[in-house]
Amino acid sequence: MLALKNMFLFPPIKTGYGDGSGMVTDRHLAFYKARCRHVGAITVEPFYLDKGLREIPTQLGLDSDDKVEGLKKLTASIHASGAKVIAHLNHPGRMANPNIPGNYFISSTDKPCENGGAMPKQMDRNDMENVVRLFTDAALRAKKANFDIIELQFGHGYLLAQFLSPLVNDRTDEYGGDFDNRTRFPLQVLRAVDETVDLPVIVRISGDEMLPQGIKLPEMITFSKILDKQNVQAVHVSAGSVCSTPPWYFQHMFIPKGKTWKMARKIKKEISIPVIAVGQINTPEDIETVSNEYGADYIAVGRALVADPDFIGKYMAEVPGTIRPCLACSEGCLGGVRSGKGLQCLVNPHIGEEKESVHAASQPKRYAVVGGGLAGMEASIILRERGHTVDLYEKDQLGGQFNFAPLTPNKRSLAKLVPYLKERLNETGVKVISKEAAETDLVGHYDGVILATGSKASVPAIAGLDTYYWAEILLEENLPENKHVLIIGGGLIGVDIATGLIPRNNRITIVKRTIDFGEDMEMIAKNLSLKMMKEKKTVFSDHTYIKKIEGRTVHAERNGEPIQFDDVDIIVVSTGMKSYNPLEDTLEGKIPVYVVGDAATIGNAQDAIRDGHRIGKEL
Repeated sequence: MLALKNMFLFPPIKTGYGDGSGMVTDRHLAFYKARCRHVGAITVEPFYLDKGLREIPTQLGLDSDDKVEGLKKLTASIHASGAKVIAHLNHPGRMANPNIPGNYFISSTDKPCENGGAMPKQMDRNDMENVVRLFTDAALRAKKANFDIIELQFGHGYLLAQFLSPLVNDRTDEYGGDFDNRTRFPLQVLRAVDETVDLPVIVRISGDEMLPQGIKLPEMITFSKILDKQNVQAVHVSAGSVCSTPPWYFQHMFIPKGKTWKMARKIKKEISIPVIAVGQINTPEDIETVSNEYGADYIAVGRALVADPDFIGKYMAEVPGTIRPCLACSEGCLGGVRSGKGLQCLVNPHIGEEKESVHAASQPKRYAVVGGGLAGMEASIILRERGHTVDLYEKDQLGGQFNFAPLTPNKRSLAKLVPYLKERLNETGVKVISKEAAETDLVGHYDGVILATGSKASVPAIAGLDTYYWAEILLEENLPENKHVLIIGGGLIGVDIATGLIPRNNRITIVKRTIDFGEDMEMIAKNLSLKMMKEKKTVFSDHTYIKKIEGRTVHAERNGEPIQFDDVDIIVVSTGMKSYNPLEDTLEGKIPVYVVGDAATIGNAQDAIRDGHRIGKEL
């Protein structure tokens, strides 16, 4: 039995907080300490079992005894809250990172992931014995480090799933072919671990890899019945493959919520051991649904606890305050790890910096914040939390340009952010003044001014460009239907606008001076957006410079050759942004001024919130 204090556990999420040694760092300790107070168990990030099997350079290791002492500190810190600690053991197989020197690659096949990766060696018996030993040795170290539970990764396209998958496993021996053969090696690993340590074992599976010919739910139901008889204490049901279907693996906002919950319910009906449900469980309503309608025994809450470490505490009414929403956007959590900065969060700039508290101001002051976009709202909230008096000036709509972000079909979840920030303004007592701030409103009335006036669209000088839209075309009152829309600029905004217009049967042409459409987008959103656009016959024109517009004809130059686009009904300009900061020069020398967000440097939503948070902490 798992015997947790409640039904909630934190699943394995890569943090990237290591220093390259595989050892526990202070950032790990602070991160998990902040999240263990209200859950039944914490699953530490996936461990590498051998230094040649890393997925990221900063991953935690369980490959040698020198890791044990640091891990004892980590487990002791988590145990102090009453939570148990789970060691997640995973062999990536062919999905080890090819960009890390010294990595090696083995699999059930000798074929690489079709979406990129190294050519693996098809495993022989010696390789299998070595893999079993890696798992059992790691399990022994986990016990020495005072872990309470072992979780074995049998899903998500990693090594043991590479044996289970009929799509990947092309062996012709007793470890390939039919279902019994494909399950043989994963079960050998399971039995070896169970015989080596007297710790409860959870098995994590992909209920469906969401691939033709891949792992499918009927086989996973049968496999779960086998696990039920193998001294397994719970089955953790996820979906997808890191190789072929990463949106499902990461439970990205572009995929529908609830698919994994249904898989878990179907498996639960067929087995006697507990089932753990997971996947975009990021609101109190989701918890009620998964628990009451889907009958989950345990609920794994991951990125919602990244966004708000007190998410479960607030759900259980043990912690006051509004829940900071997870947007399922992967901007910070996936993007931060990939960038080498470590796990971050678009909505929570404190992630990865848990050691640094927000302290009360030693001398409370009175501040004006001009501009109610993301940077301005975050700055106002933090300043007020620290004891300053804050007036926030916004002449239009709070949230600024981010109000356009949820208007594209697959980004509806982003609509949770601005209402949350509004609620926090109200909770902290920030006074919102609905007017455009002038010098006379500010000088002599405040100790300082934070300028968060954002940015405006940068419009190129093009002959005949008299009528055009920017992102406001996505507003319901502006949305066209059955039109030919030419989008000038193919970055994040241009691609988002295109995906917002396509469902209204608009024909899209998008032009860009370079070649990488969506170059500044989060990778999963970019890939799925471009896929949608190609499927809907969007015309992509790279290396294209618009020269002039004559009626419905747009003249351009591509690779030095003249081209034209005919029968254009609507033009959208999304060629970048420029800072908008009309007050800094006016206020200079009259009052202390601090410029944040896009008004200082053009960035994305996460940059804006982090900058607002920074100035709120510093003043």
